[in-house]
Amino acid sequence: MSTTERPRILVVGGGYVGLYAARRILKKMRYAEATVTVVDPRSYMTYQPFLPETAAGSISPRNVVVPLRRAVPGAEILTGRVTTIDQDRKVATVAPLVGEAYEVPFDYLVIALGAVSRTFPTPGLAEVGIGMKGVEEAIGLRNHVLEQLDKAESTNDEEIRRKALTFVFVGGGFAGAETIGEVEDLARDAAKFYKNVKREDMRFVLVDAADKVLPEVGPELGTYGRKHLESRGIEVYLKTTMPSCVDGHVVLSNGLEVDSNTVVWTAGVKPNPALARFGLPLGPRGHVDTQTTLQVQGSDYIWAAGDNAQVPDLVGREAGNPNAWCPPNAQHAMRQAKVLGDNVVSGMRGFPQKDYKHANKGAVAGLGLHKGVAMIVMGKMKIKLKGRLAWYMHRGYHGLAMPTWNRKIRVIAEWTINMFQKRDITALGALETPREEFYEAAKPAPAPAAAEAPKVEEKAKAS
Repeated sequence: MSTTERPRILVVGGGYVGLYAARRILKKMRYAEATVTVVDPRSYMTYQPFLPETAAGSISPRNVVVPLRRAVPGAEILTGRVTTIDQDRKVATVAPLVGEAYEVPFDYLVIALGAVSRTFPTPGLAEVGIGMKGVEEAIGLRNHVLEQLDKAESTNDEEIRRKALTFVFVGGGFAGAETIGEVEDLARDAAKFYKNVKREDMRFVLVDAADKVLPEVGPELGTYGRKHLESRGIEVYLKTTMPSCVDGHVVLSNGLEVDSNTVVWTAGVKPNPALARFGLPLGPRGHVDTQTTLQVQGSDYIWAAGDNAQVPDLVGREAGNPNAWCPPNAQHAMRQAKVLGDNVVSGMRGFPQKDYKHANKGAVAGLGLHKGVAMIVMGKMKIKLKGRLAWYMHRGYHGLAMPTWNRKIRVIAEWTINMFQKRDITALGALETPREEFYEAAKPAPAPAAAEAPKVEEKAKAS
């Protein structure tokens, strides 16, 4: 037992699994049965499926994040990072945003660190690339794209214009296809308010090493999605990689070379590398190896789920695939979190654990305003939708899945208002350096030029 009066359940990570698991545990627990502590570098959870719409300005950034203290009022929220875990002592070391690191004892542990962008040692990528894993990146992408239109409008240099109006997206899965669809919509609408920038002046390029776009919705809808993007003037290059993008000079493996100020990287995710420091059993790709009960292999007091976990897919294995694992998506993460929460409470009380088993219910993807694809699985029947109806399914599903009624209502209200209002095209790039103008005004005035001194001496001699 820990040194606290009540046992402590430590949740490492406040994303999908961390938020939903903590809520489930608190719901199932008796009053004062245990202390639930959630540790995350951010004090909020980001609903990532809405990031493309945030980048396009369809949803305000504040409405795609859920404050942990409000969503999980009964939990202790620590803003910081868990740097090490001592399983023998049952102690985690937490490094807060400011101040010295300290130890937090625990009795039960939930690993919910999620995933980070999967990158490669591509020359120039770290300097010019833009990710799409957080709300900060979505805001930055929106401001960046609109600033490129401003640059193009305000210069006579054709090379600068061409580089500003070329947008390269790497990755053709959900994140890449949805983001380029939404951003192209944003740029197309914004161009209506510029005199010297037209949609025909812009170049959108989508690159993927795979042979298809949107593999999550199946080959038929994936082909439709690719053709739809191409019909909007987006160049799609499959079986293609990006070996280099130094200083925005993008070189593709198919021989194409373009200069661009905008390189958006959405080429998949990988488990959080911090897992390697926790002494947990990891799979071949760095995921925490778990049982079907979501308990970590070899442990009866540690659970893991979501993007950082290697969870056996019982439905796939029953269908004849002995190596089936649950894919890292929000659909599984939210459902795993509920089973995990129940199992933590059961484990605390000495009751048997429950297996996680979930059949795929389908997938939905938005490709811009009133455009999308959807595959709904109902038993052995698959319903495939395209266009506006699929877009409604996309918004309906994610609108309901958004945590807390506060955020659901805000998002739906924004959608409703946007039906009657034109898209906002304000770029707030100064948000990234809010103190710059004040700093320039407050710094000391420069000293008089040294060249004035000889003139004073000459006057003295003359007198």
